Amino acid sequence: MTNMEHGLAGVSAAAADIRQNPYKSDFPLLADKSQIAFLDSGATAQRPTCVLDAQRRFYETMNANPLRGLYSLSVEATEAIAEVRARIARLLGAIDERGRAQAADVVFTRNASESLNLVAKSFAPCVLKPGDEVAITIMEHHSNLIPWQQACRAAGATLVYLYPDGEGRISSEEIAAKVGPCTKIVACAHVSNVLGVENPVRTLADAVHAHGGYLVVDGAQSVPHMAIDVHELGADFFAFSAHKALGPMGIGVLWGRHELLEQMPPMLTGGEMIDSVTEQDAVWAPVPEKFEAGTQDAAGIYATGAALTYLTETVGYEAVASREAALVAYTMDRLATLPYVDIIGSGDPACHHGVVSFNVQGIHPHDVASILDMDGVCIRAGHHCAQPLLTWLGVENLACCRASLAFYNDAEDVDRFIDGLKTVWSTFHA
Repeated sequence: MTNMEHGLAGVSAAAADIRQNPYKSDFPLLADKSQIAFLDSGATAQRPTCVLDAQRRFYETMNANPLRGLYSLSVEATEAIAEVRARIARLLGAIDERGRAQAADVVFTRNASESLNLVAKSFAPCVLKPGDEVAITIMEHHSNLIPWQQACRAAGATLVYLYPDGEGRISSEEIAAKVGPCTKIVACAHVSNVLGVENPVRTLADAVHAHGGYLVVDGAQSVPHMAIDVHELGADFFAFSAHKALGPMGIGVLWGRHELLEQMPPMLTGGEMIDSVTEQDAVWAPVPEKFEAGTQDAAGIYATGAALTYLTETVGYEAVASREAALVAYTMDRLATLPYVDIIGSGDPACHHGVVSFNVQGIHPHDVASILDMDGVCIRAGHHCAQPLLTWLGVENLACCRASLAFYNDAEDVDRFIDGLKTVWSTFHA
């Protein structure tokens, strides 16, 4: 084992000690509200101090509109945004053959939903025609489902669903049966926000590319948990939101293959996305500016850079993976001691990337979440923007509970959660 491997093993082992927590003090809300156990990071993550400081620092030291001024403040803001764009390209493995970040292929949006809508509204019409098919999984978040419903309806194409097995996995046989000569686009979540399962993205990419189609990946639930390489995944487009990866709300990212972004028309028009305008016509600005109409949330983008630096360098994906694996395993072990709790999805903790969905027998998820909140435990309850999945699973009331963990959680959070579930049960069965 090399010195580097020894170092990584040491980091992983320390991070997996969930009785210790070296991270929580970096997050002001968690540090100030020690009475809560925040188990809803799949909806939005908490923000470390460095991210809050970065957003404030932008407004205090370089507050100017990027691209629109030749004075020093505007130039500094422009350079700061360009650096974050390049950092995101490196994060996603979008590196050219000379080792340079493909920053021009990174488009800033408001969130992952807008990124996916941009592909469905601007790219899909370039390739879809009547009789074509778009394949998605039944476990898609509505943000990666409704846009494809509309794109298929507009083009006269058919929306095809891939269904998982009992463990939540999409099999090779299912892919072979559903992805064929008529499939122009496959759109899938990298990680399910309900089941926590990682989908076989590379297999889907190979299948659709064999027929000349394209792969769109929703990475909202994967970027917070694992290293990404869009080229290894075989993605043609990849979307994620900053706020699930420790960044501010209101910032989304779309990465796309440059030649595909070039052929797409803009979804929004207005200032900054043009090269020239006449009374009757306009010429679009180059990629990525042609997709970024109007004033961007420059401070939010700048803070996103700080968030991704903290995630990947201060903490590191090795530590994230080790700690979250330990947290999920501990959570599922503790849940298994409660006979009235039914886990949704695989019984294998390794199949749950930070997400454990469940129901308490005979008790509505909204009641579960409300009573847990009284004990300071924050979980999600509802359909999780995945109604077709819950329908297919036969989940009662089309609702379930979801505990989503992050590296800043610890065993005490899980213990408080389990004690809260005991209170839920005793409240209804006194």
